[in-house]
Amino acid sequence: MNRYPMWKYIIIIVVMLGGLILALPNIYPSQPAVQVTSSSPDFPLDASVLQQIKDTLTENGIAVEDTQSIDNSKALIRFDSPDTQLAAADAIKTSLGSKYNTALNLAPATPNWLRSLKPMNLGLDLRGGVHFLMEVDMKSAIDKSLTRHSEEFRTFLREKKISYLGVKRVADDLIIQFKTAELRDQARREIRGEYRNEIDFEDEETAKGAALKATLTQNNINNTKRFALQQNITTLRKRVNELGVSEPIIQQQGLERIVVQLPGVQDPSVAKEILGTTATLEFRLVDEGNDPYSAQASGRIPVGDKLFVERNGNPILLKSRVMLTGDYITDASSGFDQRDQRPSVTIVLDGKGAKLFAKSTGANVQKLMGVVFIEHKTVVTKQDDGTFTKNTKVSREVINVARIQEQLSKRFQITGLDTPQEAYNLALLLRAGALAAPVYIVEERTIGPSLGADNISAGFKSVIIGFVLVLIFMAFYYRVFGLVANLALTLNLVLIVAALSMLQATLTLPGIAGIVLTVGMAVDANVLIYERIKEELRNGLTPQAAIQSGYEKAFSTIADANITTLIAAIVLYGMGTGPIKGFAITLAIGIVSSMFTAIMGTRSVINLIYGGKKRLKKLHI
Repeated sequence: MNRYPMWKYIIIIVVMLGGLILALPNIYPSQPAVQVTSSSPDFPLDASVLQQIKDTLTENGIAVEDTQSIDNSKALIRFDSPDTQLAAADAIKTSLGSKYNTALNLAPATPNWLRSLKPMNLGLDLRGGVHFLMEVDMKSAIDKSLTRHSEEFRTFLREKKISYLGVKRVADDLIIQFKTAELRDQARREIRGEYRNEIDFEDEETAKGAALKATLTQNNINNTKRFALQQNITTLRKRVNELGVSEPIIQQQGLERIVVQLPGVQDPSVAKEILGTTATLEFRLVDEGNDPYSAQASGRIPVGDKLFVERNGNPILLKSRVMLTGDYITDASSGFDQRDQRPSVTIVLDGKGAKLFAKSTGANVQKLMGVVFIEHKTVVTKQDDGTFTKNTKVSREVINVARIQEQLSKRFQITGLDTPQEAYNLALLLRAGALAAPVYIVEERTIGPSLGADNISAGFKSVIIGFVLVLIFMAFYYRVFGLVANLALTLNLVLIVAALSMLQATLTLPGIAGIVLTVGMAVDANVLIYERIKEELRNGLTPQAAIQSGYEKAFSTIADANITTLIAAIVLYGMGTGPIKGFAITLAIGIVSSMFTAIMGTRSVINLIYGGKKRLKKLHI
């Protein structure tokens, strides 16, 4: 009676050893480190780059604790103090330039034989960093959709050779004007089939004659908003990766908001500048036949032209027709022009963009072309009554004017930038892609590393205090059985840490609360079993029979209680946001591990102590 087959003991031992090994990296402290990653597959982080990093640090008198290369795409250089880490980061960034991203990091001081295993990640509240809550300007997304449809209508009607007077926007509708009702009817028949599920069309009569009113369908509006949110999340993730931040968190919150958490970042100004900016380029021909100064003074712009301002403040007339936009850019890198060593950005286009640009530049060789830099920034101002006002500032300036010497295609270079940092930022924004709609920051929090350390200390103390009190109570009240429960509870904590490490989950303060709660819940199962055993002993059963009956009869109660709590944890994880998810995942892992340790784990030890053919007269319980 009360025997386990050998295979069960083997499973328990394998789980215990596996949990100990996976949890082991978490006992080693973190070291200040600099993380270097490649900004493009064209720039692998090979042995020559690592040697360049080592030479740079040696020249600057910076001592290195250790250098680790990971898959030719990432390097981790460890240092003995934060001051050395900061000095090394500046030196490496200056040496490598924009081809590689440099970021501050904290790396566990695990020995070489254990570095294939990773410790669990620490959240923003434990590690320190910056938290942004960003809202997507959905009105701008809808405006952009209307502008795109307006251009598409013009192109479509020209291709179908249907004469029209113009397309203009009135509120949230587009009005297509025609000379006669017959032309309107013909256009409606053709255009409705092309935009059947996207736009509703309605006939109208205006002072100029027949018109067709186009209104976005609600389904189209919802899809536009959904795309804008997902596209912005993707773009923000790319930009954060370009910044080189280790283990960022970027996730949707609600229907219009995005949470961005950047662990380890203490200066939010650079991150705000990169994350909240929408930047792109336009390439236009210069109107060399008209005087821009006269146009600026009189306010009369020649037909087919637009008035812009160069960086030096001089006016310039550019053609309204855009040769190429930044939508076709697939890669961009900053550097210096070989002729005059001025900051420059090398641009790479996709296949379609290369064909369009080759065609337009080939037809305009020896003509002047201007590069227009367009930047959107949304500023949120809090009013006295607590409300927020949004002001989107759009700046357009010509950063470069050059004569087209030859046909340009997939790869070319632009200059006219003032500083290397400006060239680097522009390349970063172009490389990461444009935001589908502007975003603005509605909430910002910065958590210092010292506060994070205090949170870790407080959380660790809460776990230890709760754990020790439970150990004392169980040992005092249940004696030998209590000691077995304490052993299972210790293993339970090890398994929770191992699971978090294996899943690379992020531990936060709410997650620590989930662990503390699990400590209390894990011992509940043992209490139920032991009380049942005591009850069976009072009913006159032998010790062996009481042990077997106690475990069997308590199992259904334990399973019901834990399964209902597990369902609640799954619902919390599915419907909650970041902190709630952290609590839910540690609670769920703790429930599963406590079921294993409290039932199978303690039963195996009790079987070894009391089971088999032992004749027991009394149980120490």
